[in-house]
Amino acid sequence: MTITEEVSGLTRRQVPDDWSDLDIRAVDTVRVLAADAVQKVGNGHPGTAMSLAPLAYTLFQRVLRQDPSEAHWPGRDRFVLSAGHSSLTLYIQLYLAGFGLELEDLQALRTWGSLTPGHPEYHHTKGVEMTTGPLGQGLASAVGMAMAARRERGLFDRESAQGTSPFDHFIYVIASDGDIEEGVTSEASSIAGRQQLGNLIVFYDDNEISIEDDTNIALAEDVAARYEAYGWHVQQVEGGENVTGILAAIDNAKAVTDKPSFIALRTIIGYPAPKLMNTGKAHGSALGAEEVAAVKEILGFDPAESFQVDADTIAHTRKAVERGTEMRAAWQVEFDAWADANPDRKALSDRLAARELPQGWEQELPSWPVDPKGVATRKASGDTLSALSEVLPELWGGSADLAESNNTTMAGADSFGPTDAATAHWDAHPYGRTLHFGIREHAMGSILTGIAMHGPTRPYGGTFLVFSDYMR
Repeated sequence: MTITEEVSGLTRRQVPDDWSDLDIRAVDTVRVLAADAVQKVGNGHPGTAMSLAPLAYTLFQRVLRQDPSEAHWPGRDRFVLSAGHSSLTLYIQLYLAGFGLELEDLQALRTWGSLTPGHPEYHHTKGVEMTTGPLGQGLASAVGMAMAARRERGLFDRESAQGTSPFDHFIYVIASDGDIEEGVTSEASSIAGRQQLGNLIVFYDDNEISIEDDTNIALAEDVAARYEAYGWHVQQVEGGENVTGILAAIDNAKAVTDKPSFIALRTIIGYPAPKLMNTGKAHGSALGAEEVAAVKEILGFDPAESFQVDADTIAHTRKAVERGTEMRAAWQVEFDAWADANPDRKALSDRLAARELPQGWEQELPSWPVDPKGVATRKASGDTLSALSEVLPELWGGSADLAESNNTTMAGADSFGPTDAATAHWDAHPYGRTLHFGIREHAMGSILTGIAMHGPTRPYGGTFLVFSDYMR
């Protein structure tokens, strides 16, 4: 097969029967907006946003349980763009779906004070679940989010059958070759496999291109096989235009509840830029006026117009707001029924949502008599954790294989993990409280970040001081 034949095969459109002409136009609009935004500012990453347009559009318009009018709705699915350099992959979907970004924000990409900085920033742009950019951190922290979702369910609704609780939701990730190459994702992905996180779905954008062009110069292993070895459910979808395959893979992933899912999506970066697609030049720089115009002609847009969005296209995609409101209303009925049946748990949920501590919690803090010999800080810390375990059920954490040294285990607490993770020394339960990171300090830091960002629990981790420098 020649390169041209391979590209042609990987860019053949395959869509479900209900995929309309407006859906096709919306996806192509994403490509044009990505090319225009980077061209206007003169720098950025257009290629991935162009080739991932069908995937990102499918997620935000057909898959994610989110409400653009209430971005922090606790029952929502989470989406993490681990490939944060391709921020337009997220920004354009937030614009189309009605999260608050407008066309002027896309035109202000990577400029001071804009809502569209070069990399997505949490607390800055509505709809961004976490700050990403340093490759690997998004995927690693998403593992923490998936763990937090399971612990949250364990606190509030552990008796419900899988998939029936108002606390059930999924964590979706888009990761790049660079994310996969980073060591922190290897650590975190190994933990995710051990934890059997069936609520985590990762899309790997397998485009075989980085800034230095063909990734073969630095990446040779079978990534899908590596994730199978980690204990993940692995699927491969050929072609970024294969929406039918993407949707089928997501359905398959959701059906596997005892493994995290890894979906390798073989794409052609920069498609359909005629000269620069499938090259490193499409990765991290503007395509150039001539190439941008050619993209528009190929897709049926006016080459002389910038940031073209048809009125019927944006009206079509903004229906996501109405769908999101309906999904949240349906969830609210389920949540209210749970609240009526579980008043004590509802009270705990309200307290955690408000980020409040219970009245009198400090009375449980231990104290030590004055002693010239002092008390080791690690012992004092361990005693404090155990003392607070009853009054602060939201508190949980552990260590990177140092629990016996730094006393990070609460007395009597089960380990967090599937029952087959249990050992002679540790009892394991899916909703347990003691975290075991193994000797994976980097993943520990990222996972704790993900747990904290997901909410509503409060995580802790412990290691030696010099290792904390290493983690940074």
